[in-house]
Amino acid sequence: MALFPQEALNDGVRKREVFGWAMYDFANSGYTTVVLTAVFNTYFVGVAAGGADWATLAWTLVIAASSLIVMFTMPGLGAHADLHACKKRLLAWTTAACVLATLALAGVGRGDLWLAAAAMIVSNVAYSYGETLTAAFLPELARPDALGRVSGWGWSFGYCGGMLSLGLSLAYVLWAQAQGQAATQFVPVTMVITAAVYGLASLATFALLRERAVPRAAAGSGAPGGGGLREALGQLADTARHARTLRDFSWLLACGVCYQAGIAVVIALAAVYAEQVLGFKQAQTMMLVFLVNIAAALGAFAFGYGQDRLGHKPALAVTLAGWVLMTLLAYLATGPGLFWVAAVVAGLCMGSSQSAGRAMVGVFAPDTQRAEFYGLWTFATRLAAIAGPLTYGLVTWLSGGDHRLAILSTALFFVLGLVLLAPLDVARGRAAAAALR
Repeated sequence: MALFPQEALNDGVRKREVFGWAMYDFANSGYTTVVLTAVFNTYFVGVAAGGADWATLAWTLVIAASSLIVMFTMPGLGAHADLHACKKRLLAWTTAACVLATLALAGVGRGDLWLAAAAMIVSNVAYSYGETLTAAFLPELARPDALGRVSGWGWSFGYCGGMLSLGLSLAYVLWAQAQGQAATQFVPVTMVITAAVYGLASLATFALLRERAVPRAAAGSGAPGGGGLREALGQLADTARHARTLRDFSWLLACGVCYQAGIAVVIALAAVYAEQVLGFKQAQTMMLVFLVNIAAALGAFAFGYGQDRLGHKPALAVTLAGWVLMTLLAYLATGPGLFWVAAVVAGLCMGSSQSAGRAMVGVFAPDTQRAEFYGLWTFATRLAAIAGPLTYGLVTWLSGGDHRLAILSTALFFVLGLVLLAPLDVARGRAAAAALR
C-alpha cells in the first residue's frame, strides 16, 4: 500500500500541489520551534527582561496579547477570505509580515523589552494568520475519509522543517559557544536563520498551491462580490444564528480551548521549565526540543492513518490521555532522564493532537465557509494560548516560582478537554455542515 496514495486526494488534485501545501507547514514550523519553544522564550526571560521575578509572567502576557488580537480578527479575516476567494493572497501578506518581524527579533539585546514585545506580537499574530489560512486549504485537497492522514502528512513534514531550522540554529550555537560568544551574540543569528528558512521554504507553497475557491457571489450565494468588512461580519453573524444546529462544532471549539491551552504551555514554556527546574543549558534545551520534533513528526504521520481508521473522536481522546501522562512525568522528574521521556511523550501527542484537531474542523466546515470555520478554530486556539501560558505564569508568580506546581496544573486542561469531547457526535456534526452547504 502506498504511503501517499492518489486516492486520498480530491479529483483534480495532484500530489505536487499537496507537497506545496505541506511546504507551508515545513516553512512556519521553524518559527514555533526556535522562537516560541527553544530559543527566544528563554532569551526574552533571561536577557530582554533581565531575569526579573516577573519575567516569565511578562513572556506569557506578550503571548496573550498576540493571541487576543488573533482571536478577535481571524474569524472575520476567514469570512473575508471565503467571500472573496483570497486565501492565497492573504497568506502571502501574512508570511511576509512574520518573516520581517522575526528578523526584527534579531535586533533585541539586553534590556530591549519593548522591542522584543512588539516584534513578538507582530510575528506571532502574522504566524497565526498564516497557519489558519493554510489549514483552510485542507478540505480542498483531501477526500473526506482521508482528512486525518493528509493533515498528518502536513504536520509531520512541518516538524521536519522545524528540525531544519533548529538544527541549523543548534549547530551555530554550539560553534558560537565554543568561540566564547554570549547569548546576545548568537541568539540574534538564530532569528535570522529561522526567518530565512520560513521565507525560502514558503516559496514552494506559492508556486504550487492553487486557490480553488470562488468568490461567494460567483458561487451563487448572493453575497456581494466587492464588499469588505461589513460582508465578512455579516457572514459571521449568519453563522452565529446557526450555532444551535452546529452544536458539535461548538463542542469541538470548547474541547479545543482546553487541550490547546495545555499544548500552548508546552510550546511556550517547556524550555523555561527545563532551565529553571532541571538546570538545562541552552544547547541541552535545543537538543531536547529537537527530540520532541522527531517524536512529533512520527506521531503526526502515523496517527493520521490511525485517525481515519479509529475515527476522529476516539483518536483525539487517546492523545489527550497521553498528554495527562506527559504532565505527570514532567512533574515527577527530578533529573534529566525522566524529563526526556516526558519530552518524547509530548512530541508524540503534540503532532497527533494538533493534526487531529485540524482534520476534525475540516469534517465540520461547510464547503463555502472553510476559512471562516478555521478562523473560528483559531479563535479557540488563541484563547487557549492566552489561558494556558497565563495560568502557568500566574501559578509560578503566586507560588513563589514553583514551576512544578505550574506544570502539574496544566494536566487539568487536558482532563477538561476529555470531558468536553464526550458529548461530541462526529456524524451529527458532519450532517449539520452538509445542511449549510
